[in-house]
Amino acid sequence: MAAPVGSPDRTRPNIGEQLTIGHPEVADGVACWRLAEATGVLDLNSRYAYLLWCRDFAATSVVARHDGNVVGFVTGFRRPEEPSALVVWQVGVDAAVRGQGVAAAMLDALFDRVPGVDHLEATVTPDNTGSIALFSRFAERRAAPVRHSELFGAELLGDGHAPEILFRIGPVHR
Repeated sequence: MAAPVGSPDRTRPNIGEQLTIGHPEVADGVACWRLAEATGVLDLNSRYAYLLWCRDFAATSVVARHDGNVVGFVTGFRRPEEPSALVVWQVGVDAAVRGQGVAAAMLDALFDRVPGVDHLEATVTPDNTGSIALFSRFAERRAAPVRHSELFGAELLGDGHAPEILFRIGPVHR
């Protein structure tokens, strides 16, 4: 699930040239946890889980840094049953830099850095228009088809959670 992504705010300077995107280090897990919590919409995992993610799934995840600080992250993994599919678990961007293309830049960088993948998968709740736009635009940039289907219904997720709609993008030709 991705945090909502806003439309670009033309009154703020674009930080694109000052942004560095790379694989996370273990200590980045704390910043990722804080960003996820601050979004108020991501399903928050434990701090421990973000530390493990940055250790065990660093090759399929990225962080964005501005002035040395983590301002965004994308966590992902390869599907064990289908290693050519990169599954995006979460996308989080600091409120101070939202709307400046950080999420799209991270998504592109991550997909390009993971060898041997030709599909991207992510789940999005139906009311998350920002994430729907993020993944739809990724498919457009890559001239790849996108299929939508319900992966997990609300009855499985419980606690008033909306259903998670699977976005399956690909094949993506490199």
